[in-house]
Amino acid sequence: MKIIVLGNQARSMSNFWSVLVRHMFQAGHEVICCAPPGDAGAEAMLATQGARLLHYPLDRKGLNPLHDLRTTGALLRIFKEEKPDLLFASTIKPVIYGCIAARVAGVPHIYATITGLGYAFEADSFFKKCVNRLSALLYRTALSGAEGVFFQNEDDVNVFRKAGILGPRARILRARGTGVDTSRFAPTPLPGLTEDGTLSEPPVFLLVARLLEAKGIEEYAQAAHELKAKHPKARFLLLGPEEQGLGSISLEQIRQWQEQGGIEYLGETRDVRPYISAAHVMVLPSWREGTPTSIMEGMSMGRAAVVTDAPGCREVVREGYNGYLVPLRDPKALAAALESFILRPDLMTSMGAAGRQMALNDFDAEKVAAHILEDMRVPVVPKSNGAAQ
Repeated sequence: MKIIVLGNQARSMSNFWSVLVRHMFQAGHEVICCAPPGDAGAEAMLATQGARLLHYPLDRKGLNPLHDLRTTGALLRIFKEEKPDLLFASTIKPVIYGCIAARVAGVPHIYATITGLGYAFEADSFFKKCVNRLSALLYRTALSGAEGVFFQNEDDVNVFRKAGILGPRARILRARGTGVDTSRFAPTPLPGLTEDGTLSEPPVFLLVARLLEAKGIEEYAQAAHELKAKHPKARFLLLGPEEQGLGSISLEQIRQWQEQGGIEYLGETRDVRPYISAAHVMVLPSWREGTPTSIMEGMSMGRAAVVTDAPGCREVVREGYNGYLVPLRDPKALAAALESFILRPDLMTSMGAAGRQMALNDFDAEKVAAHILEDMRVPVVPKSNGAAQ
């Protein structure tokens, strides 16, 4: 088979889908990763997994229909030229415009994965409600031609059904997020934690997220500010790339929160592992997720987690077992949960170990990839048949 894996960034495809790409290639198939240009390093990583790279234009955040029409036209040309047997699309615009273009081009097998609902489904203002209605219409059109749709949590399935996006006969598939490479994200010792369960250095909390309001960054900043007054040595780190457009948080706002005392912004990185290794607890007060990769990565490295009791987040944290669930948009509750680890550092060890075991049992990327391929009915091609090696 010739398979096109379609995404909105080469970096996110490399970070999240490289194991799936490798499984496809090792199963004897030709794999093409299709993403906007601009990240040679991520593309090189995907190439090492056996993929060929193609580019297409995409305005990830914009609402200009002319830009989206250009995207759809470019994808249609690619599909007609490459004649893939199967499309695997992820993230919002690639799913919508990729599935529409694939249907027009006559791609035999079309699969989409819903990795999160994004800005359009927050619907807490008139403008967002308008965007929501348009998005629902586009999703309905796109997914009507899909052979299967992967969801990462049951809440998103219910939202799509309620919005009339999924028909009664739609083939709903489940995936444990994108999974986590448990070998690459191996456990590391908790910094400064002694055998008697005390810390010999300040506790470090880490939020890894794009600079979006829906990631709960403002709540994190408020909780950090409150805790700094009681525990001045504690550190509250924020790591992640800038974003543009709707729902983004400006660097100016981040700097204001830093000046008020609390969070420390570290910028962005290609490798989060050193930062997770230097932290004690992972944090994600997100309003909604598909399945949060940063938390799975932290769990795999033996870190406890504090997340919101929100769709997607509750999929990866069991209350009191590998971390804590806090109410949505509640900085005081978030601060109380974070303080639990300051007052009882031994929880970092027990909950971190539980998180590692959950990562191995439930979220290992090798298992997730194998499950996705099985659900898409992608065959293993015998090497003797001249399959790609």
